[in-house]
Amino acid sequence: MSEKTAQIVKGILDSYQEHTLTTQIDKVSQPNRETVVGVLESIRKLVFPGFFEVKNLKSEYIEYYVGELIEDIRYHLKKQMMKAYLCCDPATCGFAGAIEQQVGEKCDEFLMQIGKIREYLETDVQAAFDGDPAAYSMEEIIYSYPGIYAITVYRIAHELFVLGVPLIPRIMTEHAHGKTGIDIHPGATVGKYFFIDHGTGIVIGETTTIGHHVKIYQGVTLGGLSTKGGQAIKGTKRHPDIQDYVTIYSGASILGGTTVIGEGSTIGGNAFVTSSVPANTTVLMKNPELEYKS
Repeated sequence: MSEKTAQIVKGILDSYQEHTLTTQIDKVSQPNRETVVGVLESIRKLVFPGFFEVKNLKSEYIEYYVGELIEDIRYHLKKQMMKAYLCCDPATCGFAGAIEQQVGEKCDEFLMQIGKIREYLETDVQAAFDGDPAAYSMEEIIYSYPGIYAITVYRIAHELFVLGVPLIPRIMTEHAHGKTGIDIHPGATVGKYFFIDHGTGIVIGETTTIGHHVKIYQGVTLGGLSTKGGQAIKGTKRHPDIQDYVTIYSGASILGGTTVIGEGSTIGGNAFVTSSVPANTTVLMKNPELEYKS
């Protein structure tokens, strides 16, 4: 090692000693992001059988295929869940045996929800097809629509979130966020027939509730009025409720934990809404005044 390299190494090691918040050395092993994403993609194969396999699926060996896939998912997901629990609460290291049993039970509870996830996603695909005149087939939607990818990941992560699994659900939804530009917190509650059109720039906060047959365009924020309280407001209702059959056009922001958008309402593009809207109401921004110069 050259003298210059040794000097650089020493500076970095000193930084490790000084800034411990961003350092994980000699601590419990962390969940592996790549492994979690690999598990996510395996679950997508269960959810959409025949779409993402290398070889065509045949009905004569589907039972064997699903069983083998479940075993693989269970093995890797349990390991990552175990690491997440120990990482988030190192004090539990002395109770690893009890936690391992709990993790196994939660993993199986999650796998039992695959049928429910498929039920909801089928309605989401249908909503995308019904709501988008540019869609030519269901296959096109499943293979290529970023909104369906983000919703799929959300629905998987949400079931883990409901079970109280730390870290893993957020790793999954942030992976989808990075791929699609659609940020859905796994804690949000979303009904059936949910359609995200285009999708880039959508933000859906943790305590948002969304009813059935809701359609959202790109750039929409369902967020909190303020995050100044930081950790002090954790666990409170911070994000809006969107009731059934609501359409929200691009660039709209709907903010606040007491804000309710009534059933059948339409929120126009770029609207900034911080108070409740009655059912069957249209909210529009007045047209801006345009100035033309030659």
